[in-house]
Amino acid sequence: MKSFDVPVHYRSTLVTAIKSKRKAADKMKKDFSPTVLEAGSLHLILARHFGFCYGVENAIEIAFRAVAENPDKRVFLLSEMIHNPGVNADLQNLGVRFIMDTKGNMLMGWDELTADDIVIIPAFGTTLELEKTLRDKGIEPSRYETTCPFVEKVWNRAEKIGKEGYTIIVHGKPNHEETRATFSHSKANTHTIVVKDMEQTLHLAKYITGELPATQFYADFKGQYSDGFDVTKDMQRIGVVNQTTMLASETQGIADYLKQVMINHHKPSADNIGDYVADTRDTLCYATNDNQSAVQGMLDTDADLAIVIGGYNSSNTSHLVELCELKLPTYFIKDETCLISADTIRHFNLHTHTEQETSNYLPAKQPLRIMITSGASCPDALVERVMERLAELTGNTPALASAAQYWM
Repeated sequence: MKSFDVPVHYRSTLVTAIKSKRKAADKMKKDFSPTVLEAGSLHLILARHFGFCYGVENAIEIAFRAVAENPDKRVFLLSEMIHNPGVNADLQNLGVRFIMDTKGNMLMGWDELTADDIVIIPAFGTTLELEKTLRDKGIEPSRYETTCPFVEKVWNRAEKIGKEGYTIIVHGKPNHEETRATFSHSKANTHTIVVKDMEQTLHLAKYITGELPATQFYADFKGQYSDGFDVTKDMQRIGVVNQTTMLASETQGIADYLKQVMINHHKPSADNIGDYVADTRDTLCYATNDNQSAVQGMLDTDADLAIVIGGYNSSNTSHLVELCELKLPTYFIKDETCLISADTIRHFNLHTHTEQETSNYLPAKQPLRIMITSGASCPDALVERVMERLAELTGNTPALASAAQYWM
């Protein structure tokens, strides 16, 4: 796989060494067991896969190159390039300005842009409507476009089956940048609707089968369907694609469920299932799959708690938190400063969407076993700093240095 030129301060000598040795021993990526560093009384259990993915490294390389290649021009990001506060702050410190926030709210006026400005498209991609806005300003969006290739793969698949007459169902968070972009690209070719989870999918199925009146659909799914959508006609042939950072198992569950609904409703022969349901399994992102599978493998190991590192608005990171929460106490942190002391941790609560502080988070036991993973937009250097901070708080700094030597 291609290597990328990203700032050296995002790299970690230790984490790179661990990943390299694990990769050499498991080239087919079939071993999802974690790596365990026994640092004195602290045992750190690292997920097999975590951190920067292909799409994120590609985006970082392009964004920093855009700044370097245009020293005399103003450089803007359409919105956060990736959902990592440190990386976005680094770009802002270089003078890059954000045009809008992650929800699409404007942070400046379009009239402030000129044809001489540089605009970077984030890794999530953007809508066709915003691309047109930039071109109308004389700015070519593809010049520094960092859209993840795997997001584009979803767009291409949606376009292909859309032109074959299928309605696209997008599994994603309706207000997420990537979902907005996928929705825009899809609806340019076919009728499209967004479902955020299995619960909403179960509700949608009742319109397919006619259990609910069609008139109710437009209120229930307001803002989630394309213009001119006719639920009585446009759900006869469907294909499911996804926001690439969703839980892969949930996307597959939604696709399988809707396929069965279509089979039960239309009763096609085995040879005619494709007349009603398109095969879209190949739109699942490899990195999302690998990171989630690695967490599942890590959870087979006994531990006292889990720490998940990443931006609080990162979709892929939040799903890693959800998986860990099913088994043990889990703390979602953005960096090592959240580890305030051996008694207090500052972390994000996914359920209340607030940052909070929790006391007595480290059990008084030896060895203390802590699981660690991170989202796809989290630098490895940040993971290493969290490991070092945990070692410092538990009095195991020399022991961690000794354990690290095995991998170097």
